[in-house]
Amino acid sequence: MPIRHALAALHWRLSPWRLVREQPPYDGPRLLIGAPHTSNRDFVIMLAISWDARLPVRWLGKRELFEGPLGRLMHWLGGIPVDRDDPAGLVGRIVDLVRDDPHAAIVVTPDGTRSSSQWKSGFYRIALESGLPVTLGWVDRVTGTAGLGPTIAMTGDVPADMDRIRAFYSGKVGINAERTTEPRLADEAGLAARLAEERRLP
Repeated sequence: MPIRHALAALHWRLSPWRLVREQPPYDGPRLLIGAPHTSNRDFVIMLAISWDARLPVRWLGKRELFEGPLGRLMHWLGGIPVDRDDPAGLVGRIVDLVRDDPHAAIVVTPDGTRSSSQWKSGFYRIALESGLPVTLGWVDRVTGTAGLGPTIAMTGDVPADMDRIRAFYSGKVGINAERTTEPRLADEAGLAARLAEERRLP
């Protein structure tokens, strides 16, 4: 951790971006959204944000990233390999992680592949099923800032929760402005109904 904090300090000393630290700092496990996700540079910025805050950050990545000679580096950087064709058990793995480390921050990028037209709902399902709150991390080329915003709980009222998220990210533009995606899930009202039904099932 001291090495990572020192690397983050060097990054922010040299970076054209201005770091906005979390106020007040949240003390507990959480999902950490990185958005708008429009460039590979977002990954470096989010690591620098997390390491500056001394967060034991982990991030979800497709399993192919962990194959070959760079696999060990991806693990050292906090990567968690995910099989996108078989995501079963992911929530359980995340719950195990935060049980082992009560300060863990699991980074997710709901706008996915940097070319999506909407956010993916996986982060919402994970937050709801695991009981983890969500910290809104950002990068904004308009103001030249990046940092951590509020930490909020997902209630199951998907449209209302997403309205809060949309309000926070309103006006924030990614590094590649044309790829910035509004925080909107497909059929938010329908997702809320499906989640409510799933939670009623034994």
